[in-house]
Amino acid sequence: MTVMRKILVPVDFSTPEREVIEVATTLAKENGATLLIVHVEEPPPAYGGGELYYGQPDPSTEALKDMLVEVKPSLEGVPCEHRLIMGDPASAIVQLAEAEQVDMIVMSTHGRTGVGRLLLGSVAETVVRRAECPVMTLRQPRSTAA
Repeated sequence: MTVMRKILVPVDFSTPEREVIEVATTLAKENGATLLIVHVEEPPPAYGGGELYYGQPDPSTEALKDMLVEVKPSLEGVPCEHRLIMGDPASAIVQLAEAEQVDMIVMSTHGRTGVGRLLLGSVAETVVRRAECPVMTLRQPRSTAA
C-alpha cells in the first residue's frame, strides 16, 4: 500500500462538506499526510454588448479567503494548507494536483442528473477522468443536491 503525503480536498461552500472533510482527515491521520484544502474561484462571466447583470453577487475574494480558512480538519493534529485559486474548477483542481504532486483527491459530487448535469457538466467527473492520481468521490444525498 502506498503511503500518502498530501491529499487535495476541493470545497465549494454550496453543499454539506463535513463528510468529505471527515473522510479526508481520517485518511490524512492514518498516513501522516497533509490536507490541501482548495477553493476555485471562477472568473467573472464576460457580458458582451453592455448588458447588466442583476443576479446574486458572488462573494468577494476576501470573503472567500475567510470562508476557506474556516474549513479545518475534523481531528486535531492533522496538518493542512489552504489555497484559493482562480480558473475553471475541474481544470484548476487537476493542475493543482499535478503541481503539488498530491497522492489523492477527495471530493464531493452534487448528484446532478439529466439537464442539470448536461448544462453544468460535472466537475467531479472531469477530475476523475483527467487526474493522474486516485480520486475518491463522495455523493451528497439527493435532498442536498443542487
